[in-house]
Amino acid sequence: METLFDKVSADIKTAMLAKDKIALEALRGIKKEFLEAKTAKGNDGTLHDEQGVKILQKMVKQRKDSAQIYNDQNRPELAENELAEVAVIERYLPKQLSDTELEAAISAIIAQAGATNLQDLGKVMGIASKQLAGKAEGRAISEKVKVLLTK
Repeated sequence: METLFDKVSADIKTAMLAKDKIALEALRGIKKEFLEAKTAKGNDGTLHDEQGVKILQKMVKQRKDSAQIYNDQNRPELAENELAEVAVIERYLPKQLSDTELEAAISAIIAQAGATNLQDLGKVMGIASKQLAGKAEGRAISEKVKVLLTK
């Protein structure tokens, strides 16, 4: 089975041939992060797809934050570049849950945990973060859990 690392490496070649500068820059950034994770101290020299997904989520978050800063500083051309890279990176992430799917999943987790109010937030977040990793942003999970626990 092809790993995320292998897929990104193959897509770099495709982007080079297509002369797609934005995709190439984003893909090289992904590969750099993957290589650093593979060779990090304490790692066994392999990059598991779960680790890859976490790295990709972090990269998406960083670029969205940068785009927001660029927009705040009235630099839309730089923000556009960051958001274009986000689109490339998101192709390698698992499909994100819709708002309705997220609400249903969190409702099930709340019932499973026996949570009744905001004091159970930590317990629910622990389970939700593990089960929904890669399928939804942490901030979205947290906000939805708070809303459902205050009902």
